Amino acid sequence: MIENRRSQPALWLVLLAAAGTFALTMGTRQTMGLFLSPINTSTGLGLGSISLAFAFGQLFWGLTQPFAGAVADRIGAGRVLLAGVLLVALGTFITPLMTSTVGLIFAIGVLSAGGAGMAGPAVLMAATTRLLPPGRSGLATGIVNAGGSFGQFVMAPIAAALMLGVGWVAALQIMGVIVLVCLPAAFLLRGNSLQAAPAGQKAVGTREAIGTALRTPSYLLLAAGFFVCGFHVAFLATHLPGVVDTCGLPPQWAGWSLAMIGLFNIIGSVGMGWAVGRWRMKSLLSLVYATRAVAVAVFLMAPKTGLVMLLFAAVMGLTFLSTVPPTAGLVARFFGPANMATLFGLVLMTHQVGGFLGAWLGGKVFEATGSYDWLWYADIVLAVGAALIHLPIKEAPQARAVAA
Repeated sequence: MIENRRSQPALWLVLLAAAGTFALTMGTRQTMGLFLSPINTSTGLGLGSISLAFAFGQLFWGLTQPFAGAVADRIGAGRVLLAGVLLVALGTFITPLMTSTVGLIFAIGVLSAGGAGMAGPAVLMAATTRLLPPGRSGLATGIVNAGGSFGQFVMAPIAAALMLGVGWVAALQIMGVIVLVCLPAAFLLRGNSLQAAPAGQKAVGTREAIGTALRTPSYLLLAAGFFVCGFHVAFLATHLPGVVDTCGLPPQWAGWSLAMIGLFNIIGSVGMGWAVGRWRMKSLLSLVYATRAVAVAVFLMAPKTGLVMLLFAAVMGLTFLSTVPPTAGLVARFFGPANMATLFGLVLMTHQVGGFLGAWLGGKVFEATGSYDWLWYADIVLAVGAALIHLPIKEAPQARAVAA
């Protein structure tokens, strides 16, 4: 037992590896909206077609999560993370070379998004939950989640500066190379779910765990709420630069608004990670979705100045991905850590189905109406619905393991 403990990496090193990986993969993906207009100008494909590629990216990022989680639960997180990081780098690097909708879907929607899904929160949070003491898992998931926000905060201004300095093509390729910095994390976070099974018990099989989850009403309600989160997050990440443009503001406000979302999401994520150990997680989730609905309604009625845009981005940042720690916490509470990568990956898949619709419909609605207003109205309705459907969730643990 003593040897086992000594062989485990230090807590700060685990958090640095997981949060750093999420920072680079998420930061790269969340700044792609800055390149939407240059890609459109270069290819002439139209906003709707390019938004489809971004939407497939949202969808494929989610579709890879449960499969990547299942593989990580069985053969180890390290190999999955290694493959994921390499795919993100490759997809980002070749994106400027794609001149068709199919090519953009392949680079952005399959390679980059699929790789980011493999090196995404399902695998990263399951790895940290397995490697850290249970009492610290809530705050740890908040810190890992904040890593993604920090990546957005840092990468958005870097991407904007690179676009001005070397052009959008070289900027994307440089960002693809930067992602490779997180390769060493694959070694630190290696290991599989067998290490998470309590003494004298074995982990429930993947098929049995999924079957149990799909028969659990609280799990299904949680997934439905996360669908709404994906719709909201993907719409903002993809189309906030377009929203800034329709408000008549200079382009630099788009980069700073995305950076503001990332900065305040760090606060929201860490704060939520601290809060999940003190209040009911379902109540925290209801509060987040209700806050989003109110914030969007106020933004629609407010004058569209630079200050208003930054304040709106700050509020959205506080709620942007602060849903992740309580959602991951509820999955772990329901079913334990052994199959968490798989089951949290399934919930993330519903998140990205919502993300597909948010990214794609944003472009289609704007093409049809010349405005994003109808997407904002839909976002308010969905946020209110998400706030309500979390209330019936029961936080009691479900079946976790079977006797060996």
